[in-house]
Amino acid sequence: MSAPYNSIAQEYKRSKQLPFRLHSEMYTFLNLLGDVRGKTVLDLACGDGTYSRLLKRQGADRVVGVDMSEKMIELAVAEETRAPLGIEYLVSPAEDIGKIAQFDLVVAAFLLNYAQTREQLQQMCESIALNLKPGGRFVGINNNQEQPPETYPKCATYGFIKTIAGPLQPGRAITYIFVDPETQQEFRFDNYYLGQATYNAVLTETDFTDVCWHTPLISAAGVEEFGQVFWQDFLSYPPILFLTFSKPDGDRPLAS
Repeated sequence: MSAPYNSIAQEYKRSKQLPFRLHSEMYTFLNLLGDVRGKTVLDLACGDGTYSRLLKRQGADRVVGVDMSEKMIELAVAEETRAPLGIEYLVSPAEDIGKIAQFDLVVAAFLLNYAQTREQLQQMCESIALNLKPGGRFVGINNNQEQPPETYPKCATYGFIKTIAGPLQPGRAITYIFVDPETQQEFRFDNYYLGQATYNAVLTETDFTDVCWHTPLISAAGVEEFGQVFWQDFLSYPPILFLTFSKPDGDRPLAS
């Protein structure tokens, strides 16, 4: 899966400036995270390091970013070289990282939706569990697995659309097609459908608790700049959701 992102790394980085990413994705994500001062954070699927840098600037003590795309990590390291923050970056699939350390927070913007099978999702969740302290939290952003495909074209207002070749079924690709805000050229990548019920079952089997799905929020600045009507379809048919869960106190073994 790293190859597509190696070829679109710059375009994907620029997409972080789209209004929905600034005024909904980032705003909701930070709202769910709360105060990160003094905390240790593992950022899985960190991409070019946008959230890694943001969390470090908000006072996180240690931040480690991991991504399977070499080109994405090159962008992150280049930014770290330009403006050092002390962030560590690693190239690896999330399911293969093993135990780096035990972190207060594990975050992941669009990681779990790359699992094509239940087994791969389980491996990702086990990596999260290995790297979370007892009592630690996960905060993630995910493709909305249950968004009705007939509403996918409504995303065009926000700079992208989704497509799917057939009905929602496990393992089927959901293709995101973005328009690069700088060049106006299309670029695309795939997520995969497993279903929210499968996610919930795997998280329970991995002994996580307090599993909760959250719908997007819109910042006051976003409403002021674009108006409430602009955001209506995004809120009515959310293309993304946010996921939080916790690792119980007491370092229980992973479920077998």
